[in-house]
Amino acid sequence: MAVRTLLAVIFITGLLAQFVKPVGDALEGKAFLGGALLSLVGYVLYDALRELNQAARLPARGRVTSRSLGSFVAEAFQARRVEISFFGYTGETLYNELYHRLERLEDNPGPTRRVVIRVMVPDFSQPMRVPSRVGADDRPEDSPEFRVRAELKCQEYDQILSGLAQALTRIGRMDVTCEYRVYHGAPLHKLCIFNRKHVLHGLYNVSTRMALRGPEYYDPKGYDTDLTVLAGDHGGQDEAAIAMWVKHFDDMWRLVAEVPAWRRAAAA
Repeated sequence: MAVRTLLAVIFITGLLAQFVKPVGDALEGKAFLGGALLSLVGYVLYDALRELNQAARLPARGRVTSRSLGSFVAEAFQARRVEISFFGYTGETLYNELYHRLERLEDNPGPTRRVVIRVMVPDFSQPMRVPSRVGADDRPEDSPEFRVRAELKCQEYDQILSGLAQALTRIGRMDVTCEYRVYHGAPLHKLCIFNRKHVLHGLYNVSTRMALRGPEYYDPKGYDTDLTVLAGDHGGQDEAAIAMWVKHFDDMWRLVAEVPAWRRAAAA
């Protein structure tokens, strides 16, 4: 904004110097018309580049792939208070983005002073049809071993992010918390909420298969999930839908989600 204002002032001053004699005499206006025109060109280019930068920083409203989560995480961390909520499978795609962002906060905190991360993943201690082993006639068969594998992933992500959060809080520059909870049921939906103003929602492809040392397993791949983007700055229906999803997540977190087994074991 300051640059735009300065360019506009230079342009107006150049025109006055050209056409208002006292101003021209005072400013020796022989070269001011050319300078004013160059300022105008600079103003237009600056405005265009600013819009292009914004477009490159945050994907447009509509549908994006899960590989675009990094731009939404980066945008969220431009705020003083950052709040990121996730509901889905293991959250691996989001974890990778959060890990690198939290690592950079120690040296480059920017405006961020408070970070709240909430993650809901399935309760892998219970029998499940997804994820599961592919059985006869492609029927899903519960696989305790595969569930343990997924649970250990989530436990590792929780421990690493929580460790970074505690370290950043100890430094004293900001307050950072990360909490994992579990819900009962298959991972059908992927939901990401950024600062309560951007919502990304999609459906996992629950029939996706993965071969692991011979057998095949039904294992949804979050990074392949297409997500619908709802942006609070678009108003109208988007704002109403965002409010609905935020309330839904808050209610699930408060009424349905439970502390995972690995956190209960650590607290015992």
